[in-house]
Amino acid sequence: MNIRDTVSFFLQAATVGIVAAFLLLLVKPEWFGSAPPVVELQQAGSKAPRLATDASGPAPGSYADAIEPAARAVVNVYTAKVITRQRHPLLDDPLLQYFFGDQLKAPRQRLQTSLGSGVIVSPQGYVLTNNHVIDGADEIQVLLQDGRSARAALVGADRDTDLAVLRIDMDDLPVVTLASMEKLRVGDVALAIGNPFGVGQTVTLGIISATGRNHLGINRYEDFIQTDAAINPGNSGGALVNAYGELIGINTAIYSRTGGSMGIGFAIPVHMAVDVMKQIIENGRVDRGWLGIEAQDLTPQLAESFSLRDTRGMLVAGVLRDGPADRADIQPGDILVRIAGKDVDNAQTAMTLIAQRGSGTEILIEGIRNGEPFRTTAVTGTPPETR
Repeated sequence: MNIRDTVSFFLQAATVGIVAAFLLLLVKPEWFGSAPPVVELQQAGSKAPRLATDASGPAPGSYADAIEPAARAVVNVYTAKVITRQRHPLLDDPLLQYFFGDQLKAPRQRLQTSLGSGVIVSPQGYVLTNNHVIDGADEIQVLLQDGRSARAALVGADRDTDLAVLRIDMDDLPVVTLASMEKLRVGDVALAIGNPFGVGQTVTLGIISATGRNHLGINRYEDFIQTDAAINPGNSGGALVNAYGELIGINTAIYSRTGGSMGIGFAIPVHMAVDVMKQIIENGRVDRGWLGIEAQDLTPQLAESFSLRDTRGMLVAGVLRDGPADRADIQPGDILVRIAGKDVDNAQTAMTLIAQRGSGTEILIEGIRNGEPFRTTAVTGTPPETR
């Protein structure tokens, strides 16, 4: 074998080796070093059990089974009241009275009607709705989903939470199931049931956008559930239910620049609504605690002036003389940080904590005065407007 043949042989062998190595690199890359990182993703539903359905049953993802029993307990509320229009002073003119006689003396009246929604929460016929739905009504009519209707009696109302309790006298009433609020989370499915614009019972779908909303200026005591389920005029007093058809709130208000739904609706949580209802039924009114103080939120500037690290707490801006707070030696300028063992985030939180205790209740109050912590005990009184 000459030199040329030898070189040719080695070139062929090297070429075969390179090709073999390239093929091995493609097939078994781990033989030539560490393998590239692999991102493991679990596709939604890849390991989830498939729903066993047939053509006659609900489709996967349907809320029909949850809505059906809940919707039966949601009613349309129709109200009517007589509006007396004031006489214009010109109508007392002797010349006009000469020509028109007694026609000008009779007060002019008209019938004003409105609509809303309500929820049957008791087989005894108790219906929860909003106070603004029935406020000032001379007659209240309730229409059930099954077509039955009845005249409703007003048991009582609470303007501070915008809730009212009605009662209807009917047999075999459908009743909504109440949800456990401890399990409510942002992102949960929410369905609003009501009578928007009077078109008839309607269901809209959304989620829980937020909980504990306050400082909205809607009611005196606010702890709203926020949802993007469409709520429109006529939905007020209707039900906000979860994916199981359980009542989680009473639809009350919307944030809107146009009067229609813009994806921001508010509902009174069911635990607050039921507590108000029970007090109205049992006591005829809602018993709330009162200290006789003027509350103010802490701004960053105020917190800095009081040498506080943050704005949590409530500033006592004023104290009613000889009121519960005055008798407990609470003074203007005090910062209240804990009430009845619970932290105070702002003035709204503080007033709610006081109100929830009812009148005649002894509560422990912790605060800061002149940079030093202090503790005192106060006995709540009754708000003057409810006495």
